[in-house]
Amino acid sequence: MAVASAAPGSIFYKQLLFCLLVLLLFCDACQKISLQVPSHLQAEALVGKVNLKKCLQSASLIQSSDPDFRILEDGSVYTTRDLTLSSAKKSFSILLSDAQRQEQKKIDIVLEARGKKVYEIPKRHPKDAVLRRSKRRWAPIPCSLMENSLGPFPQHVQQVQSDAAQNYTIFYSISGPGVDKEPFNLFFIDKDTGDIFCTRSIDREQYAEFPLYAYATTIDGYAPEYPLPLLFKVEDDNDNAPYFESKLTMFSVPENCRTGTSVGKVTAIDHDEPDTLHTRLRYKILQQIPDHPKHFSVHPDTGVITTATPLLDREKCDTYKLIMEVRDMGGQPFGLFNTGTITISLEDENDNPPYFTESSYFTEVEENRIDVEILRMAVRDQDLPNTPHSKAVYKILQGNENGNFRISTDPNTNEAVLCVVKPLNYEASDQVVLQVGVLNEAQFSRAPNSQAPTMCTATVTVKVKDTDEGPECQPPVKVIQSKDGLPEGKELLGYKALDPEKRSSEGLRYKKIKDEGNWFEINEHTGDLKTVKTLDRESKFVKNNQYNVSVMAMDAVGRSCTGTLVVLLEDDNDHPPQIDKEVTICRHGKDFAVLEPVDADGPENGPPFQFVLVNSASKLWTLETKDGKTAILRERQNLDYDYYSVPIQIKDRHGLAATYTLSVRVCDCTTPTDCRMTTKLPRDITPSNVILGRWAILAMVLGSALLLCVLFTCFCVTAKKAVKKCFPEDVAQQNLIVSNTEGPGEEVMEANIKLPTQTSNICDTNISVGTLGGQGVKTQQSFEMVKGGYTLDSSKGGGHQTMESVKGVGQGGMDTGRYTYTEWHSFTQPRLGEESIRGHTLIKN
Repeated sequence: MAVASAAPGSIFYKQLLFCLLVLLLFCDACQKISLQVPSHLQAEALVGKVNLKKCLQSASLIQSSDPDFRILEDGSVYTTRDLTLSSAKKSFSILLSDAQRQEQKKIDIVLEARGKKVYEIPKRHPKDAVLRRSKRRWAPIPCSLMENSLGPFPQHVQQVQSDAAQNYTIFYSISGPGVDKEPFNLFFIDKDTGDIFCTRSIDREQYAEFPLYAYATTIDGYAPEYPLPLLFKVEDDNDNAPYFESKLTMFSVPENCRTGTSVGKVTAIDHDEPDTLHTRLRYKILQQIPDHPKHFSVHPDTGVITTATPLLDREKCDTYKLIMEVRDMGGQPFGLFNTGTITISLEDENDNPPYFTESSYFTEVEENRIDVEILRMAVRDQDLPNTPHSKAVYKILQGNENGNFRISTDPNTNEAVLCVVKPLNYEASDQVVLQVGVLNEAQFSRAPNSQAPTMCTATVTVKVKDTDEGPECQPPVKVIQSKDGLPEGKELLGYKALDPEKRSSEGLRYKKIKDEGNWFEINEHTGDLKTVKTLDRESKFVKNNQYNVSVMAMDAVGRSCTGTLVVLLEDDNDHPPQIDKEVTICRHGKDFAVLEPVDADGPENGPPFQFVLVNSASKLWTLETKDGKTAILRERQNLDYDYYSVPIQIKDRHGLAATYTLSVRVCDCTTPTDCRMTTKLPRDITPSNVILGRWAILAMVLGSALLLCVLFTCFCVTAKKAVKKCFPEDVAQQNLIVSNTEGPGEEVMEANIKLPTQTSNICDTNISVGTLGGQGVKTQQSFEMVKGGYTLDSSKGGGHQTMESVKGVGQGGMDTGRYTYTEWHSFTQPRLGEESIRGHTLIKN
């Protein structure tokens, strides 16, 4: 947008007038606007403001037909020089043109000089008819006040008039802000003419408008009109320069960022009227410090600062200062402006790799030393110190295949610290060459148009110094194999240590320091092992088929080393499957029992198992194998609630079997813990099923021998008493029979004689007493003493006497178990005496 101006009388001025004349002839008139202005107008004074968009929405050219006036984009009309309106009116046109749409419009402007008009107001007399309020509103032309007006004061603002003033005397008054409210006495009105005056200049930023009320009254106080609202708007004057919110603004941006990267946005404040040319701000960078090269630019409308080049390098310059200007009036030279300082800091990026101060290093260390620092290496890095971009991370690239060295970073100095963590062996190598590399903690950030760097490396030569050292146990762990069940007295290859100075094990002595099961003894000179117990893979000391023996080797001076000998036991199928011999079947729960055998051997000698019912157990029971590891035992039919004996045989995968007799409890329960059956001998168990151990058999033999001794003693006592009673005092009454013939002997026939309970020398045994022989004569007497009875059989030449015959009672009709002691004594006493005398006679002969 531009407003053309030229000096009157010049050729350009004449041409301009001709062009404007042509435009006036071909333009359509939009509207006609009248503006009241003072009769004298100063240069660059605001005449008024016109809504241009109402006539033409987008005008590419705005011109004034009168060179005494210039038109701005927002429709503001300004004078170009001091003017005095000689006549009451002055008119000119605003020419609008749209080049794209080929449209042209014009707005006619009429300027009217303000004047004062005096009206003759007739007096109102009481005899006049009663006044009526007019229905018409006495509205004046809208009015505005210029901010910061220079006067002269009082300055005429507006005039109000009532239609009733044509016939009556009317007095005018006003009220509101600026009159009887803050700010007081800014306005007053001529009560006779209705002219309103302003007494001083106004600051729009303090009072943007004044809502007043005007009143019209007669002499007697009657109001023929309603109060008239007046709104005086204060036209903005560009009296406030924009300023930055902060005089010193801080921004930061990464170094090496791309062109166009946003740095930040600056904002400024202008207290003039918003959305006007007075507050249309433009930003500009006046100066950059340092000024070369230009790295930053700013968007003139938004105030967004961006980078102009990709060459920001913190290592060259880490801070930039920008002196910026903000100007109103759309950045026009006559606009008000202000300046501010913007500080931009560059954020560090890891664009500089670290490097060693030297390319090679040399150090030495004694062999067998550990946890000792042997070297420090310094590095340099141009990035920001004490940040991940400059903190070094070291790595041993070559030469540490055995893990003898460790390298770390000193957090205080950023140096590399090389230490020995595993003993070095001079006899194996007297020198080690290491290659060490260095990087940063942060990932490298490559700058634009630059190549990726390579890792900086350095060579470290470590010389190993020889020392006299003790034996070496290498390797620390040695594995030997042995069969499971190896008997005692067998030798195994032991652990061998080495004297590094002699390169042999000569002169070393060995001893055990750990043998949990005490299975071995060690040869002090050779280190070989010899079993003192049978090796058992299933022992609690064996873990994962391995049994560990710790061995110490010592030299003559007493220096030692330790090693571990691992005896790997090969599993032997020497354990049949084992099973719990008591199971319960709950009739109301699971109607079966799960058999889960366990094999102490390894998996290769364990499942799958085979389950077989032995003997006639299959008549009452069924056995079902599940997945080769378990079996299901069921009843063929419902059995009584009782204990049952079920023989079963279990084999492992190689056929090693064991037979077990299960005690199966069939119970009226839901779970085995609910069963309340008392333990007793299972129904299916017979004497043939009972297997006695050697201790049980020994106990039985000893018990039987003791019982025989007691019985023998009892018999001897009884026999002694009987002999004493069988010899009467009058032996002459007895008959002695001499016989040179050998008889068949007398037998004691079986007969039960019930003895009284008072008898104390009665024993449960059959005893044959004496065989007397002499001169070919043999007499045999047999006694059988049973519990509660005594039987005597005497045979004399075929004669047979019993207690029944003595009593004269038939044998068939006699209760042989109920004899009294008197009957038994009267029967036995004569016969015992008889037999005793006969034996005595035979002995004498």
